[in-house]
Amino acid sequence: MRSNERSDNMATMPKEPLAGVEKPYHLYHAEAHVLSGNLKHPVDQPIEHHARVVLKNRRSDHIMEKVEETSLEGLISFKAGHTRVSGTQLKNKKDLWGNDHSGWVTLSTSVIEGLNVFEVVTADRVVAQVSTEHASRKGDDSDRVPKVTFLGTRFENLRVGGFPVQVELDFGICGERPKDDRSYLQHPDFLDRVRRQLDDIAGAKGIPGELEKQYDAKVAYIDDLKKRANGRAKGDRNGYPKLQCSLVKSIGPIPIPGVRTFGNIIFIPDFGTVALAEIEVGITPGNKDLPEEIRASSPADLGDSNYFTLNMLNMHLGCIAGGTLTGASVTANGSHGPGH
Repeated sequence: MRSNERSDNMATMPKEPLAGVEKPYHLYHAEAHVLSGNLKHPVDQPIEHHARVVLKNRRSDHIMEKVEETSLEGLISFKAGHTRVSGTQLKNKKDLWGNDHSGWVTLSTSVIEGLNVFEVVTADRVVAQVSTEHASRKGDDSDRVPKVTFLGTRFENLRVGGFPVQVELDFGICGERPKDDRSYLQHPDFLDRVRRQLDDIAGAKGIPGELEKQYDAKVAYIDDLKKRANGRAKGDRNGYPKLQCSLVKSIGPIPIPGVRTFGNIIFIPDFGTVALAEIEVGITPGNKDLPEEIRASSPADLGDSNYFTLNMLNMHLGCIAGGTLTGASVTANGSHGPGH
């Protein structure tokens, strides 16, 4: 009788995990801040990263930071701002059409309200938001490369010199997640969309020569990425690739003498340039800049990851003011550990 009891117990005991097999996990990474920059004149003053938040760990979490009314020497001000980042694992999550959304979702948001930059650029509210979704499926369609969305991003009552600026955004610029787990920087449809966007700016009537050269170089860089994606390029590119594009589809006319728009860029005489809704898409190597406690327990082969950074306002100031300013900035990506 005891022998039978022992056999039954042995049959129902859970199996020990195989030696050397690591449990799969996801490393969340999200960052956000409200405002940063560096003023050169009329005062020389660095602008700290207001309400900066960072999520970089394996644990699902939610972090939020607020900043109250702020004035920088009366030159740049905003009434309020807040940021939040979160990482969540979804299990058995399907939408109304039966699409499976099980996996890891990273969300990064930055909101600035009542912005006033030298009485020239103002906005009631600017929202930057990016979210990535890494599906937990296994097999050939393993999602090391995420689906990305910028839904929620917007300008509310953006004005230049008191005149409203009508901005149309294209939330589909990045498109669907690339097949076969290829990087977005190897995805021909995405690269073609970015190239067309850059071509439109480089070929715009009246574009300054220096700006035209910059965008011609960006077009050549896209062509090089396309060749590398098809295996036709020679030599190795130094470092990890990245590219810049924009959510902006169009900007309406601004009835101020001398004000011009080139793609997502507004040129304002005696003030400088304002770039709207700039995106940077790049690759972060595995284990880069990880906290020591995570680095020590992470495998050496933690996969590289696509990151997505969105800066809603990127200003280069000249004439009545000098310096740089970034408003409403967010970043999201993530990496899979073993087993994915």
